[in-house]
Amino acid sequence: MPLVLQLMPGEFAVARLAPSAPIPEWAHAAAFSSITRTADELSIICPAAQVPAEVKQERGWAMLGFQGPFGFTLTGVLSSVLAPLAAAKIGVLAVSTFDTDYLMVKQADLETAITALRAAGHTCAVELARGPLPPPT
Repeated sequence: MPLVLQLMPGEFAVARLAPSAPIPEWAHAAAFSSITRTADELSIICPAAQVPAEVKQERGWAMLGFQGPFGFTLTGVLSSVLAPLAAAKIGVLAVSTFDTDYLMVKQADLETAITALRAAGHTCAVELARGPLPPPT
């Protein structure tokens, strides 16, 4: 299943707060933020520049957005990108939304990740697009 992925601008971070912590104002990003609460943690993904230094975090992530939307019955979307990245020994963090998926790789691994994804038949647009992605050709 060939997919189109678009590199989102900037560096992203994954922050961890206590499970009962209120959602902080800095967690609300204009372009992308993901807020997940579990019994064990409050996890926030957003642009790294927004996360205060005193917050436990992992910085240095690049974000690739999948051109969607994908129906919930469609299978194999994530596995079609995870398999070539696993073969290239690249760790990932995936986030799914109602319409699509996002994949994070460490910025240091981005070039290798894009090479692996392209070799697997996917299109990786690294130009910073403005607005929605064009349909695949």
